[in-house]
Amino acid sequence: MSSETTVAQPAVPDTALYRTLILFTLTFVTMLYAMTVTIANVSLPQMQGSLSATQDQIAWVVTFNIVATAVVTPTAGWLAAHLGRRRVMIIAVTGFGVASILCGLAGSVEELVLYRIFQGAFGAPMVPLSQAILLDTYPKKKHNTVTAIWGVGVILGPIVAPALGGILSEAYNWRWVFFMIVPFTLVALVGVLAFIRDPEISRPGWMDWTGFLALAIAIASFQVMLDRGERNNWFESTEVLIEAGIALGAFWVFVTHTLTTDRSFLNRKLLKDRNFAIGLVIVLLFGMLNFTPITLLPTLLQDVQGYPDSIIGLVLSARGLGTFIGFGFMIVAGRLDPRIPMVVGFVLQGAAGYAMTQFDINVTMWDVLWNAGIQGLGVGLVWVPLSIITFSTLAPKLVPDGTAFFHLLRNIGSSIHISLSVALVIRSSKVSYAGLAENVSPFNESFDLPWVRGLWGTETPRELGALSQEMARQATLMGYLDAFSFFWVTAALAVPLVFLVRWPRKEAA
Repeated sequence: MSSETTVAQPAVPDTALYRTLILFTLTFVTMLYAMTVTIANVSLPQMQGSLSATQDQIAWVVTFNIVATAVVTPTAGWLAAHLGRRRVMIIAVTGFGVASILCGLAGSVEELVLYRIFQGAFGAPMVPLSQAILLDTYPKKKHNTVTAIWGVGVILGPIVAPALGGILSEAYNWRWVFFMIVPFTLVALVGVLAFIRDPEISRPGWMDWTGFLALAIAIASFQVMLDRGERNNWFESTEVLIEAGIALGAFWVFVTHTLTTDRSFLNRKLLKDRNFAIGLVIVLLFGMLNFTPITLLPTLLQDVQGYPDSIIGLVLSARGLGTFIGFGFMIVAGRLDPRIPMVVGFVLQGAAGYAMTQFDINVTMWDVLWNAGIQGLGVGLVWVPLSIITFSTLAPKLVPDGTAFFHLLRNIGSSIHISLSVALVIRSSKVSYAGLAENVSPFNESFDLPWVRGLWGTETPRELGALSQEMARQATLMGYLDAFSFFWVTAALAVPLVFLVRWPRKEAA
């Protein structure tokens, strides 16, 4: 994708204290970005009501943020080569903070989605550049230790943000889930300005803009098609056909350009590595499982049971806590064959997804809490060994390009699965409501029986309205149950792929 020629140029005091300050600054920056991954999900139901948005429209707040991150992440190295890591970090943190303020001030769902795109685009370079700076700051013998400390930021963000965001959202309104990010942004910016320096002088790198732009257009068009498809009745709509045509055309340009040029955005040598190629497919499925539950569960709890934002925040935090436990286990079980925890992790996510298909209309907070925790545990068990396996046999010089595509596919998988799941909820809810409505009729003799009808009536408009509202609630739950079935099937598809990975015992040792 890009090449970078560097000249060693020490620019920072080489002291333990200074390196420690850099470590905590970069950890805080990483936590800042990780917070936004889940914080908006807490208030999705409140945003939907406040902005008069439909369920598929409010999902754009999540999906377009993920797509923006996916598209911009591969450019982080090229930007750092041209502007310097410190300058890129300052621009990223500042732009991220401004975009967060604009998200809180948005007056329509279209504005909110636009500002979330900016938030994802500015936030994209923060994590890869933080890791690169960290590894350059510390000697190689300390990389494992400092990476583990730095990884705490990734884990703490999804635990702290939903709980705090849910409390603020319930006490004030949804806008405060974005405003609360601003103080954290200011602290991160001060740390970057005070402690981050470019440890090297970078000369402008190279980037295949034809391949990058073609892939970016294909991803964006495909995502818009998925998000707008259900609303426009899919391929019966001219708009959807145009979006599909643009996506196919851009992807065709990307593929042909990749196959016919010597220096392409996707290095063809990457796909010749067996473990890396299989790892890309697995990480795509992993991405599909990663954010779908935390997008569906808040609206499920609100639509079906009317839970407040503070409770929804606790549910999402439970998932983050499960991930924390999974990461902790992998630290002490690092000598295991990585395929074992991967299989266990995917099985746990599938089991949790299947358990969610058993939810009924009286679903309790405890039902959702333990399922969210199990899902998070599965994520924690899969992520570390998946990263190890994917890059285990890849040539060191190909790792930077491989890392960019690895994270690109993970984010694309998340946005695609969320869009398809939301579309499935909407369509299944409509079909289920129609099926229920067929049985509510004066000509249905069983409905006249008191023990069948219960307290519901059909004699007055008010009784019919109440009954229709309850039917809509039941139909909505059925839609979510179908989406959860889609979730556990996706997890099951990932399990057999793990056994295709080659991991000799000598390598494991």
